[in-house]
Amino acid sequence: MRILCAVIITCILCSFRQNAQAQADSVKARNQAAADTQLVITTAWLRETDSIIKADSTEKQTMLNQLESLKSSNDLKKQKELQEKLAVFQQADSLKKQQQLQRIQRLRATQKGIPVVPFQDTLYYVYNKLGPLLPSERAANTERKIRQLADDPMFSKDSILAINNENNIDIVYGEIILSTITNDDALWMDKDKPALAQARIQAIAASIEKYQEENSWKSLLIRIGLLIAILLVFAGLVYLINRVFRRIRKRINEKKERYFKGLKVQGYAILNPEKQLNVAYSALRIVRIVIVLLMFYLTLPIIFSIFPWTKGIANSLIQWTLAPVRSILNSVLHYLPKLLTIIVIYIVTRYIVKGVDYLAKEIAIGNFVIKGFYADWARPTASGIKFLLYAFMFVIIFPYLPGADSKIFQGVSVFLGILFSLGSSSAISNIIAGFVITYMRPFKIGDKIKIGEITGVVIEKSLLVTRLRTITNEEITVPNASILNGHTINYSSASKDLGLILHTSVTIGYDAPWKTVHELLINAALATEHISKDKPPFVLQTALGDFAVTYEINAYTDQVKLMPEIYSELHQNIQDKFNEAGVEIMSPNYFAHRNGASSTIPAEYQNKQKPDDTFKVSVEKGE
Repeated sequence: MRILCAVIITCILCSFRQNAQAQADSVKARNQAAADTQLVITTAWLRETDSIIKADSTEKQTMLNQLESLKSSNDLKKQKELQEKLAVFQQADSLKKQQQLQRIQRLRATQKGIPVVPFQDTLYYVYNKLGPLLPSERAANTERKIRQLADDPMFSKDSILAINNENNIDIVYGEIILSTITNDDALWMDKDKPALAQARIQAIAASIEKYQEENSWKSLLIRIGLLIAILLVFAGLVYLINRVFRRIRKRINEKKERYFKGLKVQGYAILNPEKQLNVAYSALRIVRIVIVLLMFYLTLPIIFSIFPWTKGIANSLIQWTLAPVRSILNSVLHYLPKLLTIIVIYIVTRYIVKGVDYLAKEIAIGNFVIKGFYADWARPTASGIKFLLYAFMFVIIFPYLPGADSKIFQGVSVFLGILFSLGSSSAISNIIAGFVITYMRPFKIGDKIKIGEITGVVIEKSLLVTRLRTITNEEITVPNASILNGHTINYSSASKDLGLILHTSVTIGYDAPWKTVHELLINAALATEHISKDKPPFVLQTALGDFAVTYEINAYTDQVKLMPEIYSELHQNIQDKFNEAGVEIMSPNYFAHRNGASSTIPAEYQNKQKPDDTFKVSVEKGE
């Protein structure tokens, strides 16, 4: 199975190499076409420059000859004039040659020419055309002929000769012209033609000998033996890795009760011991497979580099491995200054945030007082300042992030910004409302308030919501925007200083004296627990109805959180006080329909009243 996987991976790599080679050939052809054009233009300029240098040399020689002829005529004046002219010419010529040579050197450095690569190594470069043949065509012809010679078992390096052909020198092997050395070639290489021809003969001969040696039967057998040795070493390493991992698995299985006790987060069991053990086995298996594949990938270049005809695959594999690593390392090194800038910006912002937190804490606990700035404003204000600081920090850091200049990165940023804008409109309105509520100070944590139809104690205030706990221990979350758009009743804000007035109403008939009713209501309020005795209760007559008078008892308390209990006890005391006094708390509708001889006062209170002087009325229904 492993051998099959290795074969499949090798085939895939070869396929990739073929595709990569095809693309590389296409790119190479385009580059060669551009190089041919540029080299032809540059060669023409060099040829023109060389002609100027030769013409200057001819003119200089003519002047020297004239000077020699004047020496025999003893004409000192003309000799002196000619010598001065020759000195000026030589100085200008020397400066011109120096400038031209510097430019030629720059051209040689930038124009590398078309390489001649018959096998693996580059022999030399072709810089100029020969007749109709472009530099790339000259290089291709030379490569083809050298490969043809390398396949000849009777090849002899001594048979490669340099033969003069008019103005050129041909490098020949028998009747095959391998290359031609022209004046332009010598000009490019800054050598004379014979020396350049001998250098290229030696390079061609050495390349062919090396190729034949590498492809001999002896070399082939050695390479096959080396391949077998590498495969055996690879198999041995794989066996050793499998054995080591089996021992590790066995060791884990023996100590599983000790090392695997389940994974819990805040009491919640994410993994039980059995699942945790299976995860460990899976991780161990993945690590083993990764190590084996890594060894296989590292072994492949070694295997491919053994044989000359597969060295290209080895180079490609090494390039695929090293190129990303090199690119990552270069990117990291180039990014270090920006990373340090980001770190400095973050550290400075972090310390400013810590300073804001410390100042807010001191204001909140009262150690630092700012006139007109309330203590409960400290925390929300600090939160807003910290948000602005971090937002400002992100704006500064953004240009330094990797890929910030990329169009894709910018497009994604714009897309996320649009999504955030569309999806966070309600959240932003709640945040703004939270800030407004904070600085309006309509309530604070612990206050009993009423928002719309909801009454409860404030247990949490945030920028987004406010949470209340009702008398039935229900926690109700109210968005801040809803609070800002409605009205809020705060029962606790003035309860300590002024006292909260609790009030309730009763309707009593006109037959009961109002002074008696006032006294009974006030006594009922004073008998109620948590009603303030320092601030006496008072009664208001709020309405004179057709059949009854509406009385409202008002009593002070500072125990706002006990309002339901106080109201309940107050109502009980009102019933008791009125029953004891024999005053009925009845509605007019009841009086209109009841039997006039009966009373609604409980029996335990009736014996305290005067004898019943009522009369009974009997009504008989007629036919």
